[in-house]
Amino acid sequence: MKTAIITGVAGQDGSYLSELLLSKGYRVVGVTRKKNTGENFANISSIIDNPKFQLVEGDLSDYVLISRLLIDYRPHEFYNLGAQSHVGNSFKNPLEAFRVNGEAVMMHLSNIRSLSPYTRYYQASTSEILGGVNCPSTGYDESFIPNPRSPYAIAKMTAHYTVKNFREAYSLYAVSGILFNHSSTRRGLSFATRKITNGVSKIKLGLQKNLFMGNLDAFRDEGCSKDYVEAMWMMLNQDIIANKKPEDYVVSTGNGDTIKGMLQYVCQVAELDFDDVYRLDERFLRPSDVPYLLGNSSKIRKELGWNPKYSLETLLKEMYYFDLNKNKENLWK
Repeated sequence: MKTAIITGVAGQDGSYLSELLLSKGYRVVGVTRKKNTGENFANISSIIDNPKFQLVEGDLSDYVLISRLLIDYRPHEFYNLGAQSHVGNSFKNPLEAFRVNGEAVMMHLSNIRSLSPYTRYYQASTSEILGGVNCPSTGYDESFIPNPRSPYAIAKMTAHYTVKNFREAYSLYAVSGILFNHSSTRRGLSFATRKITNGVSKIKLGLQKNLFMGNLDAFRDEGCSKDYVEAMWMMLNQDIIANKKPEDYVVSTGNGDTIKGMLQYVCQVAELDFDDVYRLDERFLRPSDVPYLLGNSSKIRKELGWNPKYSLETLLKEMYYFDLNKNKENLWK
C-alpha cells in the first residue's frame, strides 16, 4: 500500500486529491494548520473516519514536523498543496508569504534528500508566476519566462525553481504543476469565483442587495479542482503512465473569461441583472494585478493523456446551485 503526505489537506485540492488517492488504495496522511477549522473541515468530513486516512495538525514550514513525517511514514509521494494562498493578502504579509510558499519548499526537499530520497515530491506551482504580460495567443506553455507581479507569485516562483534545481542537481523525483486557476464548490469564499456564486445566490434569496468586488477586467483560464488533482497524480507517476522521466507541466483548460464575464454568466443563470448586482469596492483593488492568463496544456494532454471534464459554464453553474441550496438551508434554520 502506497503512502502519500498531503499538505493543505483541508483545502479544495487537498480534499479532492485525498479522495482520489484513497480510491486508488493509498494510505493518506493529511497535514493542516491547527487554526484551519470550521468551513474547510467540511471538505474532508467524508474521509475523516476512513481507516486509511490520518489527519496531522501542524505548520508545513515546521522543520521538525516535516522530518518526523518523513521518518515515521516513509511516504512514496509528497504533495505540497498548502500555502499562503491568497494573492491579495500576500501584499499585506509579504514575508509570511515567502516563508510559507518559498522557503518551506527548500526545507521539504532538503529533508527528503537526507531522510527519504525515494519520496516523490509534487509542488503546487501557479500561473501567477507568469505575470500575464505578452501572453501568447495560444497560451503560456512550459517555455514561459516568469514575471511575478505579487509577493505570492515571487515566493511561488522561488519554489518552482527550487524543485527544478533539486531534480537536476540531486536526481530527486520532484515536479511542479503550473496550475492555472481552478475552482469548485469547496473553493474558499474569499476567492473570486466562489465570491461570485455565493454572493449572487444570496442576492437571489434576498439575503443581500449587492456584490462588492474590485477590478473585473482580469482574464483567467479557469478549470475544476476535481480535474486538476488527477493531473497532480499523473505527474508523480509519469514513469508508470508514459515511461518518462519527471518533468514539469502546465495544467489548464485553454479557455476562460474575464471576472466580469463570469459574473455576468452567473447573473444570467440566476435571472438577475448584472448592473443591479455588481458594485465596485476599491478595498479589493490590488497594487498590481495580472491582466491576462491563458494556459496551453497540450504537453500534458499529449504525453500523459490528461483531459479536463468540466467546462467553465458547467463549473460555475454547479457552484451557483450548490451555494443557492446551502444558503437556503441557512435561511430556514
